[in-house]
Amino acid sequence: MMARKRKKGLSDRQKKILEVLESFQEENGYPPSIREICDMADISSTSVVNYYLDQLQEMNYIERDNRVSRGIRLIQPLSELDGAVGKLKQTVEDLLHIPMMGRIAAGSPLPLPDTDFNRFDAESMVDVARSMLPSREKPDDLFALEVQGDSMIDAMINDGDIVIMKPAREALNGEMVAVWMNSDNETTLKYFYRENGRIRLQPANPAYQPIIIENPKDVEVQGKVVMVIRQVDTLRPN
Repeated sequence: MMARKRKKGLSDRQKKILEVLESFQEENGYPPSIREICDMADISSTSVVNYYLDQLQEMNYIERDNRVSRGIRLIQPLSELDGAVGKLKQTVEDLLHIPMMGRIAAGSPLPLPDTDFNRFDAESMVDVARSMLPSREKPDDLFALEVQGDSMIDAMINDGDIVIMKPAREALNGEMVAVWMNSDNETTLKYFYRENGRIRLQPANPAYQPIIIENPKDVEVQGKVVMVIRQVDTLRPN
């Protein structure tokens, strides 16, 4: 089997997760759970932790077995990675730090204050390689939202996934957008359609009915989906 190519360096968040894995293993004799990594690395979302663990696995720093709880293994001590800790220089040229702005409903729309575009905290960021984004997108404008609900599962967006958004005030028929519904003070993630003077917000799950908005002025498009970061299924710790 061909070995996976290891990148030259780590972001601060990636390095922090490796430090958590090593210190927790040394102290307890077994790996931490996803939730424990969240707490120890000061990350608000399990989806974000899973995203970084996927990166570290692809970079060949860790091994994961998603069939078992706590199935994470650091391949070698942190002090030995790339020769020494001092050599683990942050590689930022090809990474974009996209702010996590909150949660968005993909199901029944959620009212404020449970969901809006307020950030989890000032440090909540998602690192995305520039090469993963369409070249036409302006990186400085992008923001991330964590999906809550399953109304878009046929579009391969599940509960807990992260969507990378670009700001937008208008949408074409068939585009997936985050919208604000003024009359109900609610936000939701749906396909957008303008039909016969009305707005149809279409889910991608036959268990959900479309949302029909009679007055288009009651709907404000907030952003369009650029890419999806999918959450890896993991078993809950015992």
